[in-house]
Amino acid sequence: MLKQSRESESDNCFTAFYLLVPGELIDMAGRLVMRKLTASDIRSAVQLSMEAGWNQTAEDWCTLIELTPEGCLAIEVDGELVSTTTLLCYGQRLAWIGMVLTRIAYRGRGFAHRLMTEALGLADRMKIETVKLDATDQGRPLYEKLGFRCEQAVERWWRRRETGHSSASVIDQQASQDSWRDVDLRVFGADRTELLSKLACRHPPLSLGDSYLFSRPGRLTSYLGPCVAETSASARALIERALQTRRSGGWSWDLLCSNVQAVALAHALDFTPKRHLTRMVRGKEQHAKVEATYAIAGFELG
Repeated sequence: MLKQSRESESDNCFTAFYLLVPGELIDMAGRLVMRKLTASDIRSAVQLSMEAGWNQTAEDWCTLIELTPEGCLAIEVDGELVSTTTLLCYGQRLAWIGMVLTRIAYRGRGFAHRLMTEALGLADRMKIETVKLDATDQGRPLYEKLGFRCEQAVERWWRRRETGHSSASVIDQQASQDSWRDVDLRVFGADRTELLSKLACRHPPLSLGDSYLFSRPGRLTSYLGPCVAETSASARALIERALQTRRSGGWSWDLLCSNVQAVALAHALDFTPKRHLTRMVRGKEQHAKVEATYAIAGFELG
């Protein structure tokens, strides 16, 4: 798709490059271009995340591009998408860095650093107070050089698709936006209504009082989260109900390790740790209410 449309878009690509990186020398043959991601890149973006073994689907990439068209950045070489970074803004209080990916054959050339620098420059120009991300051990040194500091541990847990038993009090219909918007703002600490509204359109959340759980299919496993719950019992009822949905590949659940109730619940529901990351922050300190956060929205979403 990119190679076919490159000739007609070349002027736009070069313009975008100069706007993104003022004064930087570029290859006039047009072999390397930094620009914004568009919907036409989704197929290539999925291939990029597949190469890394990540769980995102085409719909996940589409959601990011729709929510933050200015913050989805890419580098292409000879018309091939080779590196990405996304900046998802939740108002001016918080922005989230995600999808920091580079094709294996192009690693070690500084592409991730270049895109991260541009994303952070964009956040600064927008006067974003806090920028966060969830870092692998491999990525931590890069982020530390860019001014990020460690905040807390976050883990992905996994289980097979065998189902459990649910509470009859869980509602199987989409919770109204009014029932979760204010609670989520209070717990998460920033307004992510646009994100949750899109997730709700894809798969209606389950609710129980002021507690709610979103879920969605992934490329490899189905995904639990975000989940905000008043009590561990409420979180368990919601998660058990979601687990009754028969989907291949099992389930992934990203949680904050400092929420000991969430960790205990994951053990009780036969989940096991699969990936360990570090939540990092740049700018002002800003913390979600950990005790009510039973699942995050995703490493790329916060």
